[in-house]
Amino acid sequence: MVIVGGGLAAARACINLRANDFAGSITLISEENLLPYDRPPLSKASIVDEAAFAPIGLLDDDIVKSLNVDVHLGKTVTSIDRAEKSVALHDGSKIFYHKLLIATGAKPRKLNCLGGEHALTLRDHSDTVLLREKFQAGKKIVVIGGGFIGLELASSASKLGCHVTVIEAQPRILMRGVPEPISKIVYDAHVSAGVNMIIGTGLSHLTAHSVHLAYGREVVADTIIAGVGAAPETKLAAEAGLAIENGIACNDHMQTSDADIFAAGDCASFMLGDRRIRLEAWRSAQEQAATAVANMLGLNKKHNCVPWFWSDQYDLSMQIAGQADLGSQTVMRIPAEGALVLFHLGVDGMIKGASGIGIGNSIGRDIKVAEMLIAKNAKPSPQVLADVSQPLKLLLKA
Repeated sequence: MVIVGGGLAAARACINLRANDFAGSITLISEENLLPYDRPPLSKASIVDEAAFAPIGLLDDDIVKSLNVDVHLGKTVTSIDRAEKSVALHDGSKIFYHKLLIATGAKPRKLNCLGGEHALTLRDHSDTVLLREKFQAGKKIVVIGGGFIGLELASSASKLGCHVTVIEAQPRILMRGVPEPISKIVYDAHVSAGVNMIIGTGLSHLTAHSVHLAYGREVVADTIIAGVGAAPETKLAAEAGLAIENGIACNDHMQTSDADIFAAGDCASFMLGDRRIRLEAWRSAQEQAATAVANMLGLNKKHNCVPWFWSDQYDLSMQIAGQADLGSQTVMRIPAEGALVLFHLGVDGMIKGASGIGIGNSIGRDIKVAEMLIAKNAKPSPQVLADVSQPLKLLLKA
């Protein structure tokens, strides 16, 4: 078994192969010189918490040895030969596979305006090291993009005493991520922390130390960061002739258009019901790796999941479960002071998603119950959902 990638999906694939009693060879090939590590902290704790600066390893030398994984770090796979079932490395060597898992992740999108090369991005630990150097108290930090990564970095910079400006071209922040009532709470939290929010305007161009807005205003910056989303890393798969559709196109078994090649994580799209989706989320990478490994071993496992995502900013925690965009009706629940949960119901009353925000873990229990209801294709009572005096777990029994 050969695994190309160095993130969570790749690490979990190694672990799951052995957990499923696979006794053959496992080869892991990663471009980075580090063993797979946890990436969510890169925009948060790894920047603001001195004790959390070192990457949190998902595999270490002892685990690699116990799993008997042949690890190739700092190596780039340049091509896949599907006919002879091999991958070629940049040093000219070849590694043959019986089954191949592509877990190449996603790379930050670049700004397409003049001077866009002046904006830093965040993908790996080396990027975090650079941002920690830049986020010094009193420095002017401009973050372009009001999505999750951009706002998490804005929060981290603000905590470190930087003067932060966020620029978002859409009418509001988190336009694609969460419903408006939740984005309003996040917006207010940033404003309360002193972040300058410039919403609803595009860019003209960038220089090394300034951002020029479409209407002529100049925003001076010591550091400019682009947080405008990520693009799935599909180059290797596309050049091998695999089907590409919003990522490496997989079926509901995480199998690509080649029966012996699978994909998992941010680089992969897959069928969930009658929709093709791609999820850039920690849990999704873990779950997809488990499905891919099962099917690499011939266990015929269908990928069933309830999408789930989280983000922490300041003392607020956001969680999103399911597919909120499928809902036509929204029911509000206020589980605690300063907390909000929105349930998204379809036209038939079936719960499709839930979005929540609150201090600490104030919304965690309700979102967890919502996940279970979504998995059961439940049609919960809107009255019970809205009534905080009625425990949601009663809906599971119903």
